[in-house]
Amino acid sequence: MTRTADTLAGLSFNPVEPSQTAAARFLARGPLGLLIGGRWTAAADGDEFSTVDPATGRTLAMVPRAGVQDAEAAVAAARIALESDPWAGNTPEERSRLLWRIADLLEANLDELAALESLDQGKVLATAKFGEIPAAIAQFRYYAAAARALEGTTVPTSLRRQGPERQVFAYTVREPIGVVAAVVPWNSPLLMAAMKLAPALAAGCTVVLKPAENTPLTALRLGELLVEAGTPAGVVNILTGFGQEVGAALATHAGVDKITFTGSTAVGKQLVGDARSNLKRLTLELGGKSPAIIMGDADVTRAAAGVSRGIFDNGGQVCVASSRIYAQRGVYEQVLAAMAEKAESLSLGHGMDPRAELGPLVSRAQADRVQAYVSSGRAEGAEVLAGGVQGGAEGTFFQPTVVSGVAEDSPLMREEIFGPVAVVTPFDDPEQVIEWANDSRYGLAASVWTEGLSNAHRMAAQIKAGTVWINCHSYFSPELPKGGHKESGWGYENGALGLSNYLESKTVCAVI
Repeated sequence: MTRTADTLAGLSFNPVEPSQTAAARFLARGPLGLLIGGRWTAAADGDEFSTVDPATGRTLAMVPRAGVQDAEAAVAAARIALESDPWAGNTPEERSRLLWRIADLLEANLDELAALESLDQGKVLATAKFGEIPAAIAQFRYYAAAARALEGTTVPTSLRRQGPERQVFAYTVREPIGVVAAVVPWNSPLLMAAMKLAPALAAGCTVVLKPAENTPLTALRLGELLVEAGTPAGVVNILTGFGQEVGAALATHAGVDKITFTGSTAVGKQLVGDARSNLKRLTLELGGKSPAIIMGDADVTRAAAGVSRGIFDNGGQVCVASSRIYAQRGVYEQVLAAMAEKAESLSLGHGMDPRAELGPLVSRAQADRVQAYVSSGRAEGAEVLAGGVQGGAEGTFFQPTVVSGVAEDSPLMREEIFGPVAVVTPFDDPEQVIEWANDSRYGLAASVWTEGLSNAHRMAAQIKAGTVWINCHSYFSPELPKGGHKESGWGYENGALGLSNYLESKTVCAVI
């Protein structure tokens, strides 16, 4: 049975003992600063806010609450760095070496970064240590190589020569887009920061990074490592604070050339309006309600385990979480039973407790939101087969939940919950399930589970999503483009497409 969150008070692990870990020593330093122009500083008005351990409610650190004046200073520093040496005159090799040094420093401090991520966000230490921090390191190493692979083209034209001895010669070059405002979410803070910083730096841009207010710690520690790696002053600036204050100031700032944002569709739509003033370029990875289709010929044990990981890992706080599971009628009961059993078996606890398989959600507000969805589903007649209980001393834990009997128009089925709630629905007709899968304003990701080659590729072609996995879910790598269709976003991250986000093309045409 699931260990309920109410038993957490008995855990003996003390997550912030200053003498034990590098993460604790980082937290023991006292108030942290903003990184602006290569210097650590307090907010201009001296304001601060606390970041807390969601499992215990204990304050981890005080961080500056940046405002409009700090945004002005950070953008100015980024602009100066963009247009002056040593950054303006850097070579691809120099950028590559910098990115590799950053990756090496992240790797050398992996344990500390994983602990900070676990304490600040709530995720279990293993997820951070063996998944997300190594993935962040991989981003910097991938784009370290990509920085040296930027190419232009020569263009044969149809323009006539001007005289017998004159020729028309044309070529294209790729140039950095400019000053980038990178706004990252709280579910995978360091990884999301790396996915934006690494390609932006490889392209030669400068960046103002705004981490989520719930999870600023790894961004600040990353800032220290960037300085240690030799990143020139002003190339990366880090502003901790709230979206409606410093985030809005960056979004509307005329000195920002591009916004790259991962978060909710509602905020993404707001950014589209904010970008109009100077037609900022936008890359938006937004919400999702990802379907997982389990065909009757699938390896059901493998499929049920895979979609369970897809919805329960990180407490379901994953943009591509497999929240809508459609199982063909012949295997539906088996899938439902296997998922319910898995949900009941998962152990909840503090993220730093090695016995825990799931930690708390990021905040009480998020847990309350998940509970509201489940309660509403129950009221509509849905059956909760496992979980559905919120608890813990801070009310931040939520048991992995499996729900059946949900109507296609229910909020449980249509809205992004961002919690460990799986809705399982039977289907008979493969064509009907494709209609259900596509009947969503979102189109971020999906998975198909089948042993049939025809099923796999036919359904992958029919599903409207930026990523379709076959016999797996939530598989990522720096070289694999990642982005959304419909209201799940604009543009792609990762791979060559991710690098292109931060580059402008220039055509040069000469009569020689």
